[in-house]
Amino acid sequence: MQALHLSCFTAVSCLGTGLEPTLAALAANRSGLARCAFETAELATHIGAVAGVDDYRLPAELAAYDCRNNRLAVLALEEDGFAEAVRAAAQRYGAARVGVFLGTSTAGILETEQAYRRLDEAGAFVAPPVYEGSHTPYALADVVARHLGLSGPAFVVSTACSSGAKVFASAARLIGAGLIDAAVVGGVDSLCLTTLYGFNSLELVSAEPCRPYDSERKGISIGEAAAFALLERPAGTLPPEAVLLAGVGESSDAYHMSSPHPEGRGAYAAMRAALESAGLCAGDVDYLNLHGTATPSNDAAEGQAVMRLFGRDVPASSTKGATGHTLGAAGALELVIAALTLQHGLIPGSPGSHELDPALDLDYVFTPRRQALGVVMSNSFGFGGSNASVVLRRADAKGHA
Repeated sequence: MQALHLSCFTAVSCLGTGLEPTLAALAANRSGLARCAFETAELATHIGAVAGVDDYRLPAELAAYDCRNNRLAVLALEEDGFAEAVRAAAQRYGAARVGVFLGTSTAGILETEQAYRRLDEAGAFVAPPVYEGSHTPYALADVVARHLGLSGPAFVVSTACSSGAKVFASAARLIGAGLIDAAVVGGVDSLCLTTLYGFNSLELVSAEPCRPYDSERKGISIGEAAAFALLERPAGTLPPEAVLLAGVGESSDAYHMSSPHPEGRGAYAAMRAALESAGLCAGDVDYLNLHGTATPSNDAAEGQAVMRLFGRDVPASSTKGATGHTLGAAGALELVIAALTLQHGLIPGSPGSHELDPALDLDYVFTPRRQALGVVMSNSFGFGGSNASVVLRRADAKGHA
């Protein structure tokens, strides 16, 4: 595929609001997970909640979209000069030539949950949920497009935990087809009771902060995040530290509704496809950001695929011990983290993890390393065997300048 420039990007998670606190937390190997005190949840677990979302107010013209998910989205858009960069792109290309492609899982369902707790004696809603503004997943793309003044193609992908990565493939296809010139690409997923109790009922939630790839891992810690990138064709000579989307690979396990293929066949296929899309081989990758949810089956399956493709030759870590598993936003958040690692020569560690599962023979990174990086890959694998791997590279990466 034609490499595309991430001309601006930003992220908000439990590590902080914007790139600077996110990078500082990664460099310090600091986790943002804390004991769950969300809403009415009574669960012995840790979560990655974003501070200040409840108090954030949408602009008056977006009042009909008010919900936690959309507040989180607009909060992130206003960080790191992202909204200004998008509006400048819309001036260059025209608002109809800039698309919006976003991943989420449950979108604004928290407000629907709250509406169902307020029924009258006849069982009718006292305050009905707002379907168009919060309940439907498309509300996310709609509010982002309206806030940024965009009128190009806009849609939401909801393929569980691969959503925020698969949208980069969608955007690259539309830019490659000449239908648009730039795209706002990312993922937003906020905390709600459906995911907390749903994953708990599946016995996938850890009582302690999650420990990806650790021999004593006990499951996931759920988080929330919003992360965005502005994607466009490279214009002229880029600075050395510029980050390019080099390739995307997608696959399906075609195996089980909630369990990954035990040998990681779908994960392997996605990673191979991403390398082929980028015109690279496994030896070109300098760091791998693992999906690494900390469930026994996910880490084992992904680890098998990584061992088969990379062996011990590529440093790898999961950053979910820092951010929690942000579900439909995970692919976008971890792509932004991968972009930061390229620009700053920092391989993140794995807060909470101490001893690698002895069944997995990997160069697993527990504490941050300073190392020049040219090419990184980020994995996102979801329920239903939906997989996506994304390859990023610096503009001055060896052999690709």
